[in-house]
Amino acid sequence: MEINILTTPFIFNVSVNCYLVRTGDEFVLIDTGMTNKRDAIEKELENAGCQPGNLTLIVLTHGDFDHCGNAAYLRNKFGTQIAMHKDDSGMVERGDMSWNRNKQNILIRIFFKLFFRLRKSDRFKPDLHIDEGYDFSGYGFDAKVLDIPGHSKGSIGILTASGDVFCGDLLANVDKPEIWSIIDDSVAAHASVEKLKRLQINTVYPGHGQPFPMELFMKTH
Repeated sequence: MEINILTTPFIFNVSVNCYLVRTGDEFVLIDTGMTNKRDAIEKELENAGCQPGNLTLIVLTHGDFDHCGNAAYLRNKFGTQIAMHKDDSGMVERGDMSWNRNKQNILIRIFFKLFFRLRKSDRFKPDLHIDEGYDFSGYGFDAKVLDIPGHSKGSIGILTASGDVFCGDLLANVDKPEIWSIIDDSVAAHASVEKLKRLQINTVYPGHGQPFPMELFMKTH
């Protein structure tokens, strides 16, 4: 298994990551970045040898616009499918990042609707709803789904057989490995972190910031 990190600027000093996993002659794409970085992401996919016919699946760790912005476009271009948890599906179907989240104050809701949304042309219905224990081996990817809510209700992780985890926005490594600052449900988030601690994890691949050893996170948390 080979992992290519596709990193593009997000906001301030924060980047957002997509992960292209190569399994033999085929690929699985984890998250798809923002629409305004589409050209850069397409170029990275091309450089890695990913093309129509060998992208077997797009997996979304959650429904936020910076992770799912190019999913519909790439599905059409590569003739593939999109998989995500049903508890975040309304975000991508409606283009509303506050869907199925705890109620924020009115100013935050307005801000989300104005700036953090999907245009109609980028909205979509997932092809597959996946949750705890879903096995990707049918796509040539030796990994399973972990339910890790907290950032959103439908947040998932992807745990590989070799002990690496793609955690979406539960954890980040912008300045240091830590729980991501944007959390919808802190109780659920901390429960999800405890869940990860009980697993044999080597490397964490976060939605924002550089990958890091799980051992490093454990030392400070």
